[in-house]
Amino acid sequence: MSNTIEISLEEIRSDRKNPITDFDDKDAVITHFLHNNKNGVSKFFRKDAITYTNEIIENYVSEELIEYVTESSYQLNIFKNVDVPFTPIQKPKFKFIDLFAGIGGFRLALQNLGGKCVFSSEWDKKAQETYRANFGETPFGDITKERIKKYIPNDFDVLCAGFPCQAFSIAGKRGGFEDTRGTLFFDVAEIIKRKQPKAIFLENVKGLKSHDKGKTLATILNVLRNDLGYFIPEPKILNAKDFGLPQNRERIYIVGFRKDLQIDDFKYPKPINKKVSFSEVKENEVVETKYYLSTQYLQTLINHKKRHESKGNGFGYEIIDDDEIANAVVCGGMGRERNLVFDDRITDFTPTTKIKGEVNRKGIRKMTPREWARLQGFPDNFIIPVADSSAYKQFGNSVAVPAIQATAKKIIEKLNCK
Repeated sequence: MSNTIEISLEEIRSDRKNPITDFDDKDAVITHFLHNNKNGVSKFFRKDAITYTNEIIENYVSEELIEYVTESSYQLNIFKNVDVPFTPIQKPKFKFIDLFAGIGGFRLALQNLGGKCVFSSEWDKKAQETYRANFGETPFGDITKERIKKYIPNDFDVLCAGFPCQAFSIAGKRGGFEDTRGTLFFDVAEIIKRKQPKAIFLENVKGLKSHDKGKTLATILNVLRNDLGYFIPEPKILNAKDFGLPQNRERIYIVGFRKDLQIDDFKYPKPINKKVSFSEVKENEVVETKYYLSTQYLQTLINHKKRHESKGNGFGYEIIDDDEIANAVVCGGMGRERNLVFDDRITDFTPTTKIKGEVNRKGIRKMTPREWARLQGFPDNFIIPVADSSAYKQFGNSVAVPAIQATAKKIIEKLNCK
């Protein structure tokens, strides 16, 4: 009898009677081990991965088969692998970690450049689900926990992090490492201090530059430059529309290099000067009726916009023509309403969801999650396994992949990774 037993982690995850506690963390350990069992990183996951595997086997495999399971059988094929569109690089040019990973925008960009992700972390369960569906790996959870930090390997090249913007309680005039304690940047800085990666690549909202009258960014740069000893060129605000995406999305990028590498200059990527428009990402086929606005909701938006205009405000819904570029896709607020589109291909106006009024006859609809994915540079084979509400949130919180990739390419060139 073969000592290879097929177990589906997806089936275990969805099993309501699942007897294994903290399965997401254990799934993270196992999938990280499977992805790194041949590149020298597996030692950070091996012991716990084997323990958790045996725990799964004991709960999900019949007793007469357990005797055939040995540690030597712990190979990639002990689990039934689910096909994923973005498999790990087998012969990587460099290694990186993916903090605050979201749905994997950083990972996608750096894998495209030949990089190997050796650790990922994301606390949101729905984002973890999307990440795993596409990369075959469950990110670890809360990176502020020491039990999670212990799994971060040594000797990776690039630390990537799209951490949230948070104010610091600055005790001194300059703002140092200890002043950031209690924020998520502190955990990023602590990992940099412990692991000393060759390079760091941070992304944040444009508002970080002016946040708290500039004190937040000044503190971050002071910690990176003076407390951690990294060469940090002046951060740069890049726009997604300058890198082939029909979206006006500005984000601040912070790049750094360990000083012993003697890298003392860095130039951010230049715009590619490619004219793009929404028509390039628009759905090819007629979309479902549920994306079209009801007459009542459309009138509500019209009234809302008029009220603001009467007060001199420019706030309200917007309709993006096919030859225009979209506003930034963001979750919450007016994120979807500021990116409405005309699409008169609809022929069946029968509502598919509960709405007040009728489906509007003007052809005004919301963009679909797939259109949002394209606006962020995610390819069409990127799997969207979650409901629309979660998908909009995930793509709104993600990064513009081509802009990330263009910047990462410059970083890798400086590191001379081949």
